[in-house]
Amino acid sequence: MADMSVDLVAVERLLWSGRASFVSAQTTEGQIGIMAGHEPLLGQLVEGGTVTIVDTDGQRIVAAVHGGFFSVTGDSVRVLAETAEFAGEVDIEAARKVLAEGTASEEEQRVAQGRVRAVEQNTHA
Repeated sequence: MADMSVDLVAVERLLWSGRASFVSAQTTEGQIGIMAGHEPLLGQLVEGGTVTIVDTDGQRIVAAVHGGFFSVTGDSVRVLAETAEFAGEVDIEAARKVLAEGTASEEEQRVAQGRVRAVEQNTHA
């Protein structure tokens, strides 16, 4: 299977860089899946979304992302998020508490929703 170069970058750090066979992201236009050879594309990530990368060894990397963009060429995907964290780094209890209390701002609730989704997607792999 063909692969592509993938970078997952947040403002504060580079989360992941390597070769992958598939990338999936939630965009303002809907869920999109990218494989090597995809048409060039520039998309806007949703606030409180997720990105899933399947590396060339078949490992799934799931991250909660909040806003940003991604750029696709025939052989690369660059995900540039405002903030991002791996599903394994998420404090799921804290995220669920934010959602349950309902006192957080809309933005904080969207971030918490993305964190919960990332953990759920990572555990259902």
